Amino acid sequence: MKCDVILAGVGGQGVLSIAAIIARAAAGAGFRVRQSEVHGMAQRGGAVLAHLRLAEGAIAGDLVPRGGADAIISMEPLESLRYLSWLAPSGAVVTAMEPFINIPNYPEIAEIRGVIQSLPRTAPIEAAALAKEAGLARAVNMVMVGAASPYLPVSTDALENTIEEMFAAKDPKLAEANKKAFNLGRTAGNIRPA
Repeated sequence: MKCDVILAGVGGQGVLSIAAIIARAAAGAGFRVRQSEVHGMAQRGGAVLAHLRLAEGAIAGDLVPRGGADAIISMEPLESLRYLSWLAPSGAVVTAMEPFINIPNYPEIAEIRGVIQSLPRTAPIEAAALAKEAGLARAVNMVMVGAASPYLPVSTDALENTIEEMFAAKDPKLAEANKKAFNLGRTAGNIRPA
């Protein structure tokens, strides 16, 4: 068993936190984990990309091959489209639908939505609204972990326990809000079947 994931977004959206949660939960469940990150002027709203590879056996390298990703998890809709060439034919796209307009020629949002909705396996998530419902507007990334969780080989319990471990030391209320965001995302993350 293997699962290759591309995580994408813009600096400050929590892409690397998503990667850390999934990687830590997977390692705790006995999977081998390889991760690689690319930061494109992330502090200035530039692209952030992470490759995450999970497997029961050996993993040949850190990078997901083009056409080999089982999932793309994106914090921003245009970023999800940027990495479609990495998606396997049976792969799924889980993306937050709130745009981060950081370039002057950002495409029309309706056009981006249309492309995303035309994909065979996609879960467009209104993640900001779910994070607010959880009581923590900045927990959009945990909404996205939840939305992608049905398509990862790691159990819901393992992911939720990892979220608890990572946030409880800071503040138990923060941990609870992030777990609520995760569970709201999980409920919203129903991908249309291929």
